[in-house]
Amino acid sequence: MSGASTASSGDHNNLRLPTPTLDAEFQSLLQSISAQGGYAYARMAALAVAGDQSAAEAARDMAWEQLHSGPWHSVLPVWRDAYSMACLHVAKIHFADGEFGEALGALDMGLIMGGMLLRKDLHDSVLLVSSEARKKTKSLEEASGEFKGEKLVPEVPVDLNEVRHGFANLQVLVLKILPCRSLTCRRVEKRSGLSLEGFLRDYFLSGTPVVITNSMAHWPARTKWNHLDYLNAVAGNRTVPVEVGKNYLCSDWKQELVTFSKFLERIRTNKSSPMEPTYLAQHPLFDQINELRDDICIPDYCFVGGGELQSLNAWFGPAGTVTPLHHDPHHNILAQVVGKKYIRLYPSSLQDELYPYSETMLCNSSQVDLDNIDKTEFPKATELEFMDCILEEGEMLYIPPKWWHYVRSLTMSFSVSFWWSNETDPSSS
Repeated sequence: MSGASTASSGDHNNLRLPTPTLDAEFQSLLQSISAQGGYAYARMAALAVAGDQSAAEAARDMAWEQLHSGPWHSVLPVWRDAYSMACLHVAKIHFADGEFGEALGALDMGLIMGGMLLRKDLHDSVLLVSSEARKKTKSLEEASGEFKGEKLVPEVPVDLNEVRHGFANLQVLVLKILPCRSLTCRRVEKRSGLSLEGFLRDYFLSGTPVVITNSMAHWPARTKWNHLDYLNAVAGNRTVPVEVGKNYLCSDWKQELVTFSKFLERIRTNKSSPMEPTYLAQHPLFDQINELRDDICIPDYCFVGGGELQSLNAWFGPAGTVTPLHHDPHHNILAQVVGKKYIRLYPSSLQDELYPYSETMLCNSSQVDLDNIDKTEFPKATELEFMDCILEEGEMLYIPPKWWHYVRSLTMSFSVSFWWSNETDPSSS
């Protein structure tokens, strides 16, 4: 192969990112951007093609301003593609200079914030830059072999003589941090190796939650994701959006963009405080990082009833992270890969008693703070019946559409949610 299309590890001057879609669509995309008033962007983009770093960064800043000119749904798709294009140009320049971390950062921003037109170029570029970066550091193959480094959730040796006493103490400790009345009402049923027929008949059609055990042992993630060395090797240089603060309903809640390695360091060293935890929440991480996507499998349950997968999201953070009481429009399987979580569920029929917000953006969230219920303001919520469970490592929880649920991490936790719907769902219309 020629040096024009491949990356040479010997000479940074030969490093080049192939972008066939960008090359083919460049002129037509510039015309579309200019038609929306982006003449200055088009001039900068033309200079960026020639390797002008300042112009490439200026074009990216212009597109970024357009992405933040109003509500996300009102942003014209052409400006999302313009942002992807600018990120590719910035990444090309950094890559040619051997600045692999900066190149990956630009590509990740294109994947997170950009449009769909240039997505394959972005993904392919990530693979190439990551490959070159690993030549300078510990290889993925080395990190994927014998795991001897630090674990997210350490294995604790079991003394059989202390199990009963320890279990009782653990229950007391857990109950102290959980909402009032936790684990006193109906527990979510647990089924081992539940058949598709049984899932459809007993839970899916009736809209009943269930915990499914012994269905994830074959996932590579079950052994890999508890190892910091592996996660750092696969994703350490990648940029991800994280939430900082108690939860999205709090006034001090905010979002940040950090490298995955910085995020791991925060949660590992407890720099993510209980009052202001850092949480990678509801992020399509597996669309962004293919190596992690290869570590999981879509459960067959997600195709019951002719289902179609809607989204695949990661939930990763320290003990104490909380997702407040809310409901989602789709069928949901929450797979617990590392650690454990407490989940409380209320049926959709109790919506009025759970006082949803009236604002459109928050209408699927409850005003009731289960960790500190205001009995005067929300009297109907105090004595409601609910279902709950502690979702253990290696278990999946099926949450039917519109069921209200509250989630609290009891340990360091890494979960995956699978949302799906089908044509017969009112929620999918």
